Amino acid sequence: MHTHILPKKLPNFAEKFGYGDFIHLVHNQDNTANMMQGEKFFRRIESNCWDPELRINDYEKFDTQVQVVCTIPVMFSYWAKGRDAKALSEYLNDDIAELCKKHPKNYLGLGTIPMQDTELAIKELERCKEIGLLGVQIGSNINDMNLSEPDFFPIFQAAQDLGMAIMVHPWNMMGMDKMNKYWLPWLVGMPAETSRAACSMIFGGVLERLPQLRVCFSHAGGSFLPTIGRVEHGFNCRPDLVAIHNNINPRTYIGDFWVDCITHDPMMLDYILKLQGSKRVTLGSDYPFPLGDLEIGKFITEMDLDQSVVEDIFCNSTLEWLNIDKSRFGIDEGNEVDQKVAEKL
Repeated sequence: MHTHILPKKLPNFAEKFGYGDFIHLVHNQDNTANMMQGEKFFRRIESNCWDPELRINDYEKFDTQVQVVCTIPVMFSYWAKGRDAKALSEYLNDDIAELCKKHPKNYLGLGTIPMQDTELAIKELERCKEIGLLGVQIGSNINDMNLSEPDFFPIFQAAQDLGMAIMVHPWNMMGMDKMNKYWLPWLVGMPAETSRAACSMIFGGVLERLPQLRVCFSHAGGSFLPTIGRVEHGFNCRPDLVAIHNNINPRTYIGDFWVDCITHDPMMLDYILKLQGSKRVTLGSDYPFPLGDLEIGKFITEMDLDQSVVEDIFCNSTLEWLNIDKSRFGIDEGNEVDQKVAEKL
């Protein structure tokens, strides 16, 4: 339920809009492409970033049929003018929607929306639903503003009303310009960013006011669940600083949201399962990037978990988060042959 994809053809939107370092692709002869941020090299990507058949074949190696796809966070472009970010979002969302239509048994889609403009974000959220996407991926902060800011609440309310899922992904990591050495933004900043998002949505009352909003925090919730004791203690000892918008203990919300399983550590996943319950832990991979779990689900099968827990992680929790059922994939729960297929989803 957590993979990233780009269109094979990604034009230079900076030329179209006349400003900005929008990401565009320059393809190489070896079937790779350079992601360029304006004139600056950002990252080299392989063809598994855009080739749907190659991705399906990669996933078959791990008995996995379905991928939930979303864009790469650097594409959010929250810094851009709202109308331009919406045009970019439309381009990316249309590509994902078309992919899902061509491969309905293999791909489910999450869109991206221009969070910097509330009205346009809601319009694109509505359009995402119209074109068949099941939710949207958003950043852990929006131009350094926390997700508790009032401007974002109408977007979350619209997502609840539309039945659209939300995946929160870390990006624009705090302190990034001060700790580039040792890849610290990805190793330290990302987990902190996800905790920042979770704490903001809890302390800001978003999850309390919108109990039907289906939110998944990526990378196993980052550092939020491992530090819930400290977060709760801060809530209890300094309510004057912490409980100013929501006076309900943050621990209460554990199990109300989803997290993916990307811990890279069986002991940590066991801890997450004990806190969240298996019905709130989804199968994430962060494919195709190296910091992800590229042996999809392998360490989970080696943990000696109950089969029901494994099935929740591999299938049921994601289906509930996205509000879909197995019949979408032609699976009859009562059919023994189809049940074997279901266990591979």
